[in-house]
Amino acid sequence: MGSTSNAIFRNLNADDPDPETTCIESYCVNCGENGMTRMLLTKIPFYKDVILMSFDCEHCGYQNNEIQSGGRVEEKGVRIRLKVENAEDLNRTLVKSDHTSVKIPELDFEIPSGSQKGEVTTVEGVVDRAVAGLKQDQEARLKEHPEIAAQIEQFVEKLSQLKEAGTPFTMIIEDISGNCFLSNPKAPERDPRTETSLFVRNKDQDHALGIYTREELDDEPVEENTAGVLTAPEETMTYESLLTEVFQLPSNCPSCNAPCTVNNKLTKIPYFKEVLIMATNCDTCGYRSNEVKSGTGIEEKGVRLEVTVTDAEDFTRDVLKSDTCSLFIPELELEVGPATMGGRFTTVEGLLVNIKEQLDTQGSMASDSADTDTVSKMNEFLKKLDDVIACKVPFTLILDDPAGNSYAQSKTPPEPDDKLKITQYERTDEQNDDLGINDMVLDNY
Repeated sequence: MGSTSNAIFRNLNADDPDPETTCIESYCVNCGENGMTRMLLTKIPFYKDVILMSFDCEHCGYQNNEIQSGGRVEEKGVRIRLKVENAEDLNRTLVKSDHTSVKIPELDFEIPSGSQKGEVTTVEGVVDRAVAGLKQDQEARLKEHPEIAAQIEQFVEKLSQLKEAGTPFTMIIEDISGNCFLSNPKAPERDPRTETSLFVRNKDQDHALGIYTREELDDEPVEENTAGVLTAPEETMTYESLLTEVFQLPSNCPSCNAPCTVNNKLTKIPYFKEVLIMATNCDTCGYRSNEVKSGTGIEEKGVRLEVTVTDAEDFTRDVLKSDTCSLFIPELELEVGPATMGGRFTTVEGLLVNIKEQLDTQGSMASDSADTDTVSKMNEFLKKLDDVIACKVPFTLILDDPAGNSYAQSKTPPEPDDKLKITQYERTDEQNDDLGINDMVLDNY
């Protein structure tokens, strides 16, 4: 493949001479004739790869737009709680999948999951579409069921008033596939009006996404080893050998989907616990990634780690950020959710460099959706981040992990470290739900 080859998923750019739009003749569900479906594979800044589809029938004029994720179903669902207070919040971009549900608690209103196709819209667009759906067939209702029509008209009036932004309201967006996105007008700074949390899907939600275990698919449980897993005879596999053995699992590259290998190694971190380090290396496209999982499950309490960084030595401190851990740097007004970086075992400097790399790639400013103000704020933030990485500005690194599986190295073990503060806390019921912990599990601690 030559150097002129383009990526499959590219940033939206009005000057792109070859946007690689695919046109397919498709059946029109409205009139039965054939229309045209156009597909565009692109990237959404601060989000992920997506497939945009637009259908147009020249015979009856029927049109339809849809969006689908270009990646896999995420390991956890996502729940976003937005406090709408002004017109800027109404103009936020919202990416909804087929599995997104929307609730407005103040009106006891809900758009169920699966009732609408995926789309790129705005918060105001969600309200407009709900109003249009409720107004549909109102003329027939007025004749046949005037009382019900009057109630619907009153509710439509309440929904329409939300667009005036005179009264704050809450919008809860939940997606069991994890493929949902709400723009942050203050990016890359923390969004003060949203709360984002991940949750573990239950069995019914997995089934709704077409996810089944081998035992559910087969009549009898599967007892044989998974193909490709390197194992050793049970009598020779000791704890010491587990710590030295590297296990390989066949997989597919998350970037190009080519077959690749995931290397797994169980490692003991001094003064902490065992962790599983997983490394993916794709020979086809060169994709490389590292991820860390706890080897001992969820701890009884959550943990909050506060690391004070003032000199170059502090940058060498080992840090383990689990995939349930949020990261904060108050001096930069920076918040990184657990799903953004996944699990990492690195150093303080490594975490900062990884954040900068993700902002440079996933937060690309090359698309049409990036206005001048967003570009300016991003450049200003990256300059501050560069100063922090260059150790010009002291800062505090905060790791908050409700699962208790994150760690920061002490420079004075076993004595207390003046620059490391460790606080354990009881989880809330909502945090237990997000981690998939029920009362039965808690009783077994």
